[in-house]
Amino acid sequence: MALQGSLRDFSVSEILQLLGTQKKTGCLLLERDGDSSVVYVADGRIVSARDPGMKHDDPLVRFLRMIHRLSEEQYRGLNTIHRETGRDLEDLLLNGRYMDQEELASYVERQILDTLLKLSHWESGSYRFDPAAVWKGTRLVKLSAEGALIEAARRVDENKRYRAMFTDPQQLLGVHDLPDPDDPLSDEERELFGIIDGQHTVAEIVAAAPLTEYETHEALHRMMEAQWLEFVGRRDPGEAPPEAPAKAAPRRGRALAREFLAVAVGLVVLAGLVAGGRFVSRPAPPRSAAQDVFVVAQLRDLRKVLELYRREHGAYPAKLDDLVADDWLTARDLTIPDYHLRYRRLGDGADYRIQLDPAR
Repeated sequence: MALQGSLRDFSVSEILQLLGTQKKTGCLLLERDGDSSVVYVADGRIVSARDPGMKHDDPLVRFLRMIHRLSEEQYRGLNTIHRETGRDLEDLLLNGRYMDQEELASYVERQILDTLLKLSHWESGSYRFDPAAVWKGTRLVKLSAEGALIEAARRVDENKRYRAMFTDPQQLLGVHDLPDPDDPLSDEERELFGIIDGQHTVAEIVAAAPLTEYETHEALHRMMEAQWLEFVGRRDPGEAPPEAPAKAAPRRGRALAREFLAVAVGLVVLAGLVAGGRFVSRPAPPRSAAQDVFVVAQLRDLRKVLELYRREHGAYPAKLDDLVADDWLTARDLTIPDYHLRYRRLGDGADYRIQLDPAR
């Protein structure tokens, strides 16, 4: 007989904890006010939070669209193939080479945690566990139920802090102080530095970031505490916004890396011309590498290319010339005026260090 009941009697976390402790296999179906969600477990571990196939409201599709990893055109193509073949979305993404298994597994895990965060707020509704409904696809992730629930609980607590800081989504965010070039930045922080310009609101940045709302708020909170960002004003909802910040495109290897650098360098040059026009009558004081916005922007773009290279090759390059030889960028992209750029790969290529020395 299937386990079932009301969420007023047992919370989602209590049910999942029970399934994990007893190492159950099957599907937990949850329903509330016309909304539904599923969690598949195998031997007590969470393996999916979506139904097989590709439904119109597939949580993984919604997640990939939210983080701008799946375009409208790609979605239509996948949906057409699914209707013709009935194959599962994850199978289509892998065999269609939209992404590799490691990347897809990371998205599946993030989508599961995002779903658990949503379910943690369900205080009413019904649940039913069906041991006959087994996840038959490839198990890309096998999350410990206890570990996943601890992470979901942490996110619930942290989310209260973030919502208190970003209580007004119409506040404008700008750069207060640039990080030192050697400061370790997370992928999320690098992405956000590329779209924060002092002209867009918190809500617009959340919409443009290749992250979930929680992940964006988490990264913004860290950057605010590091005093890299600050609130620079507010724009009333009725005011016409400037052009929306560009949404991050899916990372697709070398062509994207070269294209990204070309656009970024062009923007830096344009900014330099504008700044030169405004302050031509006043000589600029000497600036350190950490203060020079052009240097910081070029280093930020170089780090993005290094990350793309690592994802394709499994390690960072032995030397920067490898990026040129492998056609990721040109030698000119590695030239930073007034500085000598030094690069060293650490250990087996899992990390690296970049150093800038002033040219004498």
